[in-house]
Amino acid sequence: MDKYKLFDAEYRFITIIWEVEPINSTELVKICRDRLGWKKSTTYTVLKKLSERGVLQNVNTIVSTLVTHEQVQKYEGESLLNRAFDGSLPTLLATFLQDRKLSAGEAEELRRMIEDAKE
Repeated sequence: MDKYKLFDAEYRFITIIWEVEPINSTELVKICRDRLGWKKSTTYTVLKKLSERGVLQNVNTIVSTLVTHEQVQKYEGESLLNRAFDGSLPTLLATFLQDRKLSAGEAEELRRMIEDAKE
């Protein structure tokens, strides 16, 4: 499995870690209890699985990430593009912009991105 592919619960979990890392695993358990309603065993199970996949590390009870938020976003974006839009970026954009108006700033930002991405 690709280490950037995260299920919903894993994504919510790693989002917490990105916010507070590095964090002691005991503190992480408390945060997950408060924010996610998880038991201690659930937190440690997800932590272990993500550590085994190379997404997180837990060294001397200090948890930190091995992947960035941007890496996960890129993976998820490419996955969505390929799965739902047959890899067509124009189709994705047309679908998202179908019932939405862009501000002048958003339109300019997209123009810059397209210019920068040209070969």
